Amino acid sequence: MAVEPDRPARSRAGSVRIVEADGHHAVLVFSGVLDAHALPELEERLLDPRLRQAGDRVLDMSGLERIELACAYGLLRAVTVAPEAAVITVRGARRGVVRTLRQAGLDAVATFES
Repeated sequence: MAVEPDRPARSRAGSVRIVEADGHHAVLVFSGVLDAHALPELEERLLDPRLRQAGDRVLDMSGLERIELACAYGLLRAVTVAPEAAVITVRGARRGVVRTLRQAGLDAVATFES
């Protein structure tokens, strides 16, 4: 039996899914751990054309265990290109996630709900 080399564990790799998007409303669901490795995929997902039209965006972070600051800044960049009338709501984020998002400045453009 061949022995495979050790690989870093990524059992809780983060993901972002668009579960709803129309011209007025979008819901994104975050899960796992969003670290620097996830940043390119996160930015690509946040640039999805379906999100550009949505004036109301809900970021459901109840399944997000941790987000690194680089990803929080990526999220901030994405939501600040939204239309000025856009309403951004962060829902269900854990205390550590909220802390990182506030550190990145997301609280200046988003409302946080438990």
